[in-house]
Amino acid sequence: MQDKTVSPWIILCDFDGTISLEDTTDVLLENFGMMGWQALEQDWLDGQIGSRECMGAQIALLDVSHETLYRQLAEIEIDPNFKDFVALANRYGIATQIVSDGLDSAIEFILKRNGLEHLPVFANRLIEEQDNRWSLAFPYADDQCLKASGNCKCARAANVKITPQLTSQRILYIGDGSSDFCVSNRVDLVLAKDKLIDYCREERITHYHIQNFNDAIALLPEILSAESAEASKSTPPSTASSSG
Repeated sequence: MQDKTVSPWIILCDFDGTISLEDTTDVLLENFGMMGWQALEQDWLDGQIGSRECMGAQIALLDVSHETLYRQLAEIEIDPNFKDFVALANRYGIATQIVSDGLDSAIEFILKRNGLEHLPVFANRLIEEQDNRWSLAFPYADDQCLKASGNCKCARAANVKITPQLTSQRILYIGDGSSDFCVSNRVDLVLAKDKLIDYCREERITHYHIQNFNDAIALLPEILSAESAEASKSTPPSTASSSG
């Protein structure tokens, strides 16, 4: 397998609906949201507001205690093969980062319950206020974001691309929905679920479609093998290394 110190790949992975089997924000709003969050959702679907404005206003409508909120989050399950996928990627020397337009502490809580607390999480910051109320902060927002997202995934991908230690960084992106559309145009390869499959087909984005992380586990060695073979073809014979 590849040496961990030289792998040019990094995995950026969406969370809600990609890793988790349910959208955590939707679950919380459906159980604890006050009147009005559905109208905000419709405004977002209609393109009248961006996800940053939508989610900030929706989270302000949550009315739930700390204990009850996290008790609800404890019931959310993740893809049973995701942990094995992360372990496989690690054996190839490939880091995995979570890049989500969801709720950071909710994601971190669920990952920790599944022994994945070591994964970096880039998401909107969930803040507990007084009297069972909550708010959001947006540490990864970008004023230039075309979708006015709380977390600009394109900006995250751009930051990864210019990592000084890895000037040839290649991004494998994994996602499922509309928050993954823009960034799919700015990475090297996509593993797509659900709505993202159709988008990648329509936009002619290089991708593999998956149903779950069992499919991703099967595909990863194939992807890396094909990449290695392509790199070997482009290496001048005089500089190619050999073993023995």
